[in-house]
Amino acid sequence: MKSTRLKIQNKRGYTLNAFLELPANQKPNHYAIFAHCFTCSSSLGAVKHVSRALTNHGFGVVRFDFTGLGRSEGEFAESHFSANVDDLISVSDFMKANYDEPSLLVGHSLGGAAVIVAASKLKRIKAVATIGAPSKVNHVTHLFSHGIEEVKEKGEVEINIGGRPFKINQEFVEDFSKTDLPNIVKNLRKPLLIMHAPFDTIVAIDNAEKLYHNAHHPKSFITLDDADHLLSNTRDSVYVGNMIGSWVQRYFPKQKNIMLETKGEQLVGHLNLLEDNFTTSIQTKNHTMLADEPASIGGDDFGPSPYEYLNAGLAACTVMTLKMYANRKQWDLQEVFVYISHSKKHSDELDVDVEKSGYLDHISKKLKFVGNLDEAQKQRLKEIASRCPVHKTIASEVIFHTEILNT
Repeated sequence: MKSTRLKIQNKRGYTLNAFLELPANQKPNHYAIFAHCFTCSSSLGAVKHVSRALTNHGFGVVRFDFTGLGRSEGEFAESHFSANVDDLISVSDFMKANYDEPSLLVGHSLGGAAVIVAASKLKRIKAVATIGAPSKVNHVTHLFSHGIEEVKEKGEVEINIGGRPFKINQEFVEDFSKTDLPNIVKNLRKPLLIMHAPFDTIVAIDNAEKLYHNAHHPKSFITLDDADHLLSNTRDSVYVGNMIGSWVQRYFPKQKNIMLETKGEQLVGHLNLLEDNFTTSIQTKNHTMLADEPASIGGDDFGPSPYEYLNAGLAACTVMTLKMYANRKQWDLQEVFVYISHSKKHSDELDVDVEKSGYLDHISKKLKFVGNLDEAQKQRLKEIASRCPVHKTIASEVIFHTEILNT
């Protein structure tokens, strides 16, 4: 994936700092906008992880800083809720003029409330996803309630939220009470995905219940189990991005998968060394997969390891071959399980005759059959399991041809 920095002017003339995350082949099928949480910024780990996970589903994702936050111009006091919604619309207008109009909005916490309101104003938006969103906009006022009375007296005061100083004024405070979010949700009539952690201590789970109750179908809810409000664990934010990417496909026209060009080959693998660790995107003509290394050797464990994919190919080919053989013989094979492991074992341990002793690749394949089969049938199926095409490929000498493609 690739990040492109954008400078977007909002309705007040301020420049918003933004990044456009693109799929590895730079050709998104659709565009999405991500709205971050209250007092956060687009550089929050969860924002980046969710956005980048969505690129694996063919989306180009704009993550940006609201007015007065991150690297965007303006003052925090001008970053009240209505201004957040206006910023979302400004970003959508920019994308429409320079790329393509976004069709998905994703919002985290108060950003979730903002994308619901923005979606009610933007006709092109086809779906909305919220993460830990409040059911009422004024939910966040408890974070600066200690300064509300002082604002009435002085007009502008400096408050402390999460250990950081912010200046607020009367307009900022009053704006959070102007929006009837439950009524907007009720009249939204667009596919809505609500994601929330049951033990969220910042925005309680009953907020998700109220949003879901007010929304009309199609609506969906996904629990985030033991995740915290900020999705501090990378696994949680990547999970969120992948769930949104899968869910939203139901509401978008099916398009040919062009995430990565295979250049005439059966598949392509891609790893961006500057932005990812070992997490590798794998693309066939019609399917996308992720490969990774386990955490024990420095990976993020976001997908199977290379050898697990090798085992998976062998397992899939084995059971498919057994199905075809049993069907042809009209045997009562109802289910088949194959358990596979790859390891390195010494030739002495394996008791094999080799010219020079040493460690060899060893694959363990264990079969389990379900059905009314006699012992002779099971033994025959065992023989056939070793004749599947992938098994024969692995067991035979393979000739490789490698070449360098110029960019």
